[in-house]
Amino acid sequence: MEINLKNGALLRHFLLIFACSKIMSKQDELLYQIALTMVPKVGAVLSRTLLAYCSSAKDVFKQTKGQLLRIPGIGEKIASEITGFADMPRAEKEITFIEKHKIKALTFLDKEYPQRMRDLADAPFIIYSKGNIQLNTPRMIAVVGTRKASEYAKNITQKIVEELKPYNVTIVSGLAYGIDAVAHKAAVKNEIPTIGVMATGLDVIYPAANKSLATSMLEMGGILTEYPSGVHPDMEHFPARNRIVAGMTDATIVVESAARGGSLITAEIANSYDRDVFAVPGRAGEPLSAGCNHLIKVNKAHLIETAADLAYILGWDENQKPVKKKQMPSGLSDTEQDIYALLKEKEKIEIDHISMATGYTSAELSIILLEMEFKGILQTLPGKCYRLV
Repeated sequence: MEINLKNGALLRHFLLIFACSKIMSKQDELLYQIALTMVPKVGAVLSRTLLAYCSSAKDVFKQTKGQLLRIPGIGEKIASEITGFADMPRAEKEITFIEKHKIKALTFLDKEYPQRMRDLADAPFIIYSKGNIQLNTPRMIAVVGTRKASEYAKNITQKIVEELKPYNVTIVSGLAYGIDAVAHKAAVKNEIPTIGVMATGLDVIYPAANKSLATSMLEMGGILTEYPSGVHPDMEHFPARNRIVAGMTDATIVVESAARGGSLITAEIANSYDRDVFAVPGRAGEPLSAGCNHLIKVNKAHLIETAADLAYILGWDENQKPVKKKQMPSGLSDTEQDIYALLKEKEKIEIDHISMATGYTSAELSIILLEMEFKGILQTLPGKCYRLV
């Protein structure tokens, strides 16, 4: 069949074909990215390593076992899992689920991926989100605490969230019973964007009692997870969920916690990420105050009574943009730290200069620099030059 179009129409025709092919290509790659997360024993760290050595997720599944074994961290068992992967229909089902429910899937390579998590070694490879979510707003605060909250804790949570409104924050929590739910509800009530990080797939709201709350959050925020549909609330998913809560925010507020609890895990993770932690003090000897009081006592958290306490520590001002802390990203290897220090001194550096300064060959550096680019730390420029993002 002959196509007879004038020049302008012909150009539009080919541009449309090109745009469609790009969309299909991206969707095809997403399919393999999702499949990669479904391979047993291949977590976020190994997924990044595999992409650093292969041109794409699709290319990972084209590698022979011998080729995979040459990649650091890939042993016989994992190589066999990848080459023998037979669950592609499940990944295809997830693509259908995403399209049907208008879910956004982001990998750490996407610009919309949470920038605060890019440099974290254990950051999720993919996150799925639903709602009107902005993941890179200037100010994001986590609010966590016990599931069996006292009236005192509920009241002060509502008060602090309400007081945070003038600072244009986004409130992040875990959509759990207790303080999490109170924080989300207070945010919705005060028209503050709020995001619930889940330990399940987006088709399994847990606890079920918070389903209507999750729905109310979609207009000015929403829900997100690293798990595909069909994943249920297994115990090990909750600490993993907590690292996202801590990692995607500037600071974590612990309102009430016993001596042991999930919110203390979130605080510990936040500290390991060099993020500020705040704790609301409680009555001495009160079991539900033990966790917060201990965090303050051992200098793992700042004492907080009002939102102004947090704003003061973080250097916020209601009429100014937040002050960004300039510090080396956490989780870098010794070599990556050396490269970061070099790039910090100059606007851009050629790979040969980095090679002379570090003693690594250009071939060795190419892999390290690519990994740092995946982490969102640096940017490649023409002429084999690099600069910090």
